[in-house]
Amino acid sequence: MAEVNYKVGNEKLIKVLPSAADRLTGLLTKQGRAENGALRVAVIGGGCSGLQYQMDLVDGPANRDIMVQSGGVRVVIDPKSALFVSGSELDFSEDLQAGGFKVSNPNAIVTCSCGESFAA
Repeated sequence: MAEVNYKVGNEKLIKVLPSAADRLTGLLTKQGRAENGALRVAVIGGGCSGLQYQMDLVDGPANRDIMVQSGGVRVVIDPKSALFVSGSELDFSEDLQAGGFKVSNPNAIVTCSCGESFAA
């Protein structure tokens, strides 16, 4: 297997809060990825404010990724997305209407009412 060339970041890039860490640990364990798996956070074009988050569970970092260990969970982010998420916190809520993973991003100058997209 080829060696993956990635950088190690810290919680100044993204911090996983306890409720999100618990949920992610459970999901990664359920998928058999507890040891090396990670949450990929990406920023893509779209949504009503121009940018939106995309999150996926992956087997580990890819080339050029930045990997952050936070709350006992690995988060991987590509360099372009890292520019948009720096300083963010990832939380999880079980609220019936507004539940799920939420990114609290200090770089977002505009957010939409649905909370799914932003502009920076």
